[in-house]
Order: sequence, then structure tokens, then C-alpha cells
Amino acid sequence: MSTLVRDYLDRVRRGERVPGQVLTAREDEVVKLIAEGHSSKEIAAALTISPKTVERHRANILQKLGMRDRTELTRYAIRAGLIEP
Repeated sequence: MSTLVRDYLDRVRRGERVPGQVLTAREDEVVKLIAEGHSSKEIAAALTISPKTVERHRANILQKLGMRDRTELTRYAIRAGLIEP
């Protein structure tokens, strides 16, 4: 887990005020669908965007959160309450 995400979760646990969402609403949607195991093509169809746009969102999300792969995104989605474990 990246330092940014770990720091954010630690601050939330301590009850500190934290800045608004790290990801945009659309990025949250993409993370949720990735974590549910959908392919880029399926995500693109569900959100009526191109598969290239899905890949761009995925790259932006990974960069923002300091993560490397789908597994880390899935853990993040569970911790953030985007999906049920």
C-alpha cells in the first residue's frame, strides 16, 4: 500500500479531518468495476466510454494512489467501501 493511502487511512482512523476524495467520482466507478473483475472492454461498455479511456483512468488511478496492479486496487476498493469483501 502506498504511503499516501496508508497516511489517509491512518488519519481517518484517528478521526482527523482529511481532504476530500483522492479520486474523482468517475475514477471511483472505474476502480469498483476493476475490483469486481471486469475487463477494460466490459468497463468501457458499462460506462459508455472507449477502452482506451478506461486504460487512461486506470493509469491515472494507479499513479494517484501509488499502486502497481489490479490486486492493490481491489484491496483499496474494499477498504474504501466501494465493494464488499
